[in-house]
Amino acid sequence: MRKVIIIGLIFVALLLIGTFGYMFLENTGFWMGMYLTIITVFTVGYGDIVPVHPEGRVFTVFLVITSVSFVMYTFSKITETMIEGELRGLYKRRKMNKEIARLRDHYIVCGFGRIGKEICKILQEHHRPFLVIEKDETELKIIEELHYIWIKGDASDDDVLLGAGIVRAKGLVSVVASDADNLYITLTARELNPELFIMARSSGGSGVQTKLKRAGATKVISPYSIGARRMAHLIVRPTVTDFIDHTMRAGELDLIMEELRVTATSHLNGKNLIESEIRKKYDVIVVAIKRQDGTMLFNPKPDSVIKADDILIVLGASEHIIGLGKEM
Repeated sequence: MRKVIIIGLIFVALLLIGTFGYMFLENTGFWMGMYLTIITVFTVGYGDIVPVHPEGRVFTVFLVITSVSFVMYTFSKITETMIEGELRGLYKRRKMNKEIARLRDHYIVCGFGRIGKEICKILQEHHRPFLVIEKDETELKIIEELHYIWIKGDASDDDVLLGAGIVRAKGLVSVVASDADNLYITLTARELNPELFIMARSSGGSGVQTKLKRAGATKVISPYSIGARRMAHLIVRPTVTDFIDHTMRAGELDLIMEELRVTATSHLNGKNLIESEIRKKYDVIVVAIKRQDGTMLFNPKPDSVIKADDILIVLGASEHIIGLGKEM
C-alpha cells in the first residue's frame, strides 16, 4: 500500500511539473499544459501540437526521460511486489508445512466458526498442540493473525487430513456448519485413523447423533442442547453452576479443576489416597478417579488405591496442581 501511494504521488508531481512547465515556457493555459504533459508522459505524440520555443523542447526532452524512468520504476516495483508476494507465500507455506510435520499427538480442528474459535482458544490456553482446517479466506486471515497452524482445504478430503498429520494426531474435532459435512469428515477421519478420538458437532436434529456415532464419532456434542441445559441449571441451581464455571475457566480464579494421568513410574502408583498424601502435600482434593476400563469412582474413599493409567480428577489452586502434575 505504501508503494502504491509513493508511485501515485510521483505521478501527480510529474503531471504538475509538466503542466506548469509548459505554462511558463510555452505560454499555454492550464488544460493545454496538462494535455501536452499527458501525451508526452505516455509518449503518445499525436503531432497536433508541439513545443515551439527551444526552452520548451529542452523541457520536453527532460520530461520524456523522466517519464520513461518513472514507467520503468513503476513496472519494477509492480514486478518486485508480485515476486515478493509469491515468495512470501511460498515461504509461509513451507514454514507451516515444517511446523505441521513436527506435530505429534495433536488435535485437528475442522472449522473456524464461533465454536471452532472457542475450542482453539482453550486448546492454546492449555498448551495443547493443534491445527485448524479451514477454507474460508476471511477466517484464514484471522487464523494467521492469531498465529495458529492451519491448512486451507476441505476437511472431508483425504489428502487434506493426511496433510494435517491425522495418522499422528491424538484427536479430531469436527465443528463445521452442517451435519452432513460433519458426517463426511467423521467417516473420512475414522477410515484414515481407526484409533483416533473424534468429537463431532450435532445440530440436535432427529437421528443426527446416531448417524455420527455410526460414522465413527467417539463423542457427539450438541451446542444447543448444552446451552439449554446450562441456562436451565442457572435457574434451578445458580450457585453450583457458577462454581463449576469458575473451576473450569483458566485465569478467572486461582481454583481450577484438572485431570492428571498416573504413569507406571509415578511414586503414587500402588498407593491409596492416605498413603499418597496428596491432600497434605499439595492441598489438592481428589474429586474422582477414572480407571483404565472407564469406571469412575466419585468421591473416592481414603483407602482407594491409585493405579497406573488412572486419571485423577482434582480440585485446587493452579500452582498446587502443577506441582502434583510433576509427580505423575
